[in-house]
Amino acid sequence: VLQIVKESQQQHGLRHGDFQRYRGYCSRRLRRLRKTLNFKMGNRHKFTGKKVTEEILSDNRYLLLILMDAERAWSYAMQLKQEANTEPRKRFHLLSRLRKAVKHAEELERLCESNRVDAKTKLEAQAYMAYLTGMLRFEHQEWKAAMEAFNKCKTIYEKLANAFTEEQAVLYNQRVEEISPNIRYCAYNIGDQSAMNELMQMRLRSGGTEGLLAEKLEALITQTRAKQAATMSEVEWRGRTVPVKIDKVRIFLLGLADNEAAIAQAENEETKERLFESLLSECRDAIQAVREELKPDQKQREHSLENDSGKVSNIQYLHSYLTYIKLSTAIKRNESMAKSLQKALLQQQRSDEDGKRSPRPQDLIRLYDIILQNLVELKQLPGLEEDKNFQKEIGLKTLVYKAYRCFFIAQSYVLVKKWSEALVLYERVLKYAREVQSGAGAHRNSLKELPDVQDLITQVNAEKYSLQAAAILDANDPHETESPSQVKDGKPLSERFETFCLDPSLVSKQVSLVHFPPGFQPIPCKPLFFDLALNHVAFPPLEDKVEQKAKSGLTGYIKGIFGFKS
Repeated sequence: VLQIVKESQQQHGLRHGDFQRYRGYCSRRLRRLRKTLNFKMGNRHKFTGKKVTEEILSDNRYLLLILMDAERAWSYAMQLKQEANTEPRKRFHLLSRLRKAVKHAEELERLCESNRVDAKTKLEAQAYMAYLTGMLRFEHQEWKAAMEAFNKCKTIYEKLANAFTEEQAVLYNQRVEEISPNIRYCAYNIGDQSAMNELMQMRLRSGGTEGLLAEKLEALITQTRAKQAATMSEVEWRGRTVPVKIDKVRIFLLGLADNEAAIAQAENEETKERLFESLLSECRDAIQAVREELKPDQKQREHSLENDSGKVSNIQYLHSYLTYIKLSTAIKRNESMAKSLQKALLQQQRSDEDGKRSPRPQDLIRLYDIILQNLVELKQLPGLEEDKNFQKEIGLKTLVYKAYRCFFIAQSYVLVKKWSEALVLYERVLKYAREVQSGAGAHRNSLKELPDVQDLITQVNAEKYSLQAAAILDANDPHETESPSQVKDGKPLSERFETFCLDPSLVSKQVSLVHFPPGFQPIPCKPLFFDLALNHVAFPPLEDKVEQKAKSGLTGYIKGIFGFKS
């Protein structure tokens, strides 16, 4: 049962969450099955209901009829669940279709109790019925009944997974993983507080929770933080305490530590990136809420600036704090991406494998440019212009990231064999690194999270020696100096048959064989003829004809009136 259901779902829309397409597939398959089995419900004029009984259970396709009925009702319910976010009245129809799916699943389980059905199908039919029952109870918020149904389903699938080979057990284990978050959520609603921690751990996994539980889990986390936010009234940052009156900001600040801990515990880069994006999205929402409070408070804020001699208001300082969190998180995210790119770059240098697009030093340069731009915005935050320690910390961080940016610019120059430019940039890296070491002093604690400058100095010294050696070898090798000049002239292969040179581009995808489109070439124009003899031609005299015409002018006119012809 499970294998038929999963294959049908993956091939007909559910891979992309298209429940309407899957429902259409179930309807078409039901029609084909009824036609093949000659099990039609009457004709186009009259409906005659038929039921599948044990007596006619001679073909397994009769069981498939019941299964497709249940799947069609379930997929319609899931489609309505998506639409119920904007149209709440559709929730009643959703529950009706789920009840219909459970009814078909119960009929399938009853038919599978026949002696003609094997033990594996019987167990799978029971698990399928328990799964749909659990989903119906889950939607009704009957947590105890839902948990019992999900536990029964989980137990059956676990036993089936242990009874078969590893290849067959993969499908059962996947369904067990889908059910586990629902069981934890039901346990939490019954009163088990420890289930909340397990739900949070499941949320950290790659891909997070899906389907029925995803929205409910996010709502539960927000609800829990909202209860804690009722007791939070102020926040302290850089020696100043600021009252927090906006609920959305309270909820965000309470969840900040949990989100940062979740990012630190993330198992892979994909999960970490997803959590960073979620945190930045929440931070942007909180900043927007503070901005809305700032608009009506504009006059009061200007008045407080005059009275307090430059000291910003509490709401403006809170806005600076949230902006600081947003920019710091963006810097951490870009730094995490830079570290993963550095690892990929190092692996590429060790094993030069062809295939998909490999990372380049230019990608890292772009990331460090964004980090430096964020640091510039941090220095300009209102309320922190006179904080010398803060400005000093940001200045040291800027030097660290400038050093790394300069290092990867030098690496990109090394790739194109511009030795002198790369050497100058390596010296600039050492200059930035020494400035960081000399100016760190009391700010060493704030620099612990940054990349180690000493490692960079060691790496730059090693790169300098290898660069000087490569430059000397490149200057002493005549073939290496001549062949690039022959290739760089831009001539295609058709124009340099007589000249031999080792051109690696001939075996690449961007080979230059001929000029295309071909260039224009001069051709002779169509000749132009001028009649020069016309001016020297003497025409015959016409006086006789002119005089004759003048003499017979009146006569000819009269003859023309009366129709006489000469």
